[in-house]
Amino acid sequence: MSVTVRVPAKVNVQLAVGGARADGFHDLANVFLAVGLYDEVTVTPADRLRITCSGPDAHQVPLDHSNLAARAALALAGRSGRSADVHIHIAKDIPVAGGMAGGSADGAGALLACDELWGLGTPRDELLAICAELGSDVPFSLIGGAALGTGRGEQLTPLEVGGTFHWVFALADGGLSTPAVYGEFDRLWEGREVPVPEASPELTEALRLGDATALAETVGNDLQPAALSLFPSLRQTLTAGGEGGALAALVSGSGPTTAFLAKDAESAESVAEALLASDTCRSVRVALAPAPGATVVAPAV
Repeated sequence: MSVTVRVPAKVNVQLAVGGARADGFHDLANVFLAVGLYDEVTVTPADRLRITCSGPDAHQVPLDHSNLAARAALALAGRSGRSADVHIHIAKDIPVAGGMAGGSADGAGALLACDELWGLGTPRDELLAICAELGSDVPFSLIGGAALGTGRGEQLTPLEVGGTFHWVFALADGGLSTPAVYGEFDRLWEGREVPVPEASPELTEALRLGDATALAETVGNDLQPAALSLFPSLRQTLTAGGEGGALAALVSGSGPTTAFLAKDAESAESVAEALLASDTCRSVRVALAPAPGATVVAPAV
């Protein structure tokens, strides 16, 4: 008896970052777009809570209770008055520590899988509230599609997407800590007033129309200078993708994965080939967006 949930990666087509708040977080205008790279999270009854992981870079995934999947199971169990006695297996395909919300995806996947396994039928609003307690990106991993995240990113407004967007992702050799990138953002802005983050109307309209060219003209990531400061070689990757024909090139979230928007499927393959030939990244992935959020693909039987 087990439940498997498939959950997508994300790219931030706009990440506008405000100054540090008193609680240490930053106010954001974060336009999420779910992309078709997925982890699968399977939960099975067990005598205690334990986590296993397989797939690319699985050795980098924590297998203790710091893992968001474990924290999700514990949070839901606590609310329902039961023990979180499950084996959680994560089949990784989302890059680890790559700025694509792989850990957040696993948290959302485990939450939905446990809810299904235990037959709780928790209302979506309550699941989203638990997600927000777990982390800023976790709620979006649950709903997928496209959304504007405000607050620290957890307050979501779904956005309409009028077409399919073609993306290429270049995976770096190494990782970046999200707290370290935000810390570098604060250092780079020290002594200056950080603008209030606002979503671009032109960008949300480009999403609504499904217009890749218009979207390319409006994407942006306020964390990119900080990521490049900590990981300077990413500049070469961004340049290689641009020269390979990408409409837009940016660091994905806090990095170090870099994202490239392509005109169509043929262009995406050309960009991918150029990136591989440049020897500026360790691997390349091509994916479509938007993608659905956390979805039960193998229900309890």
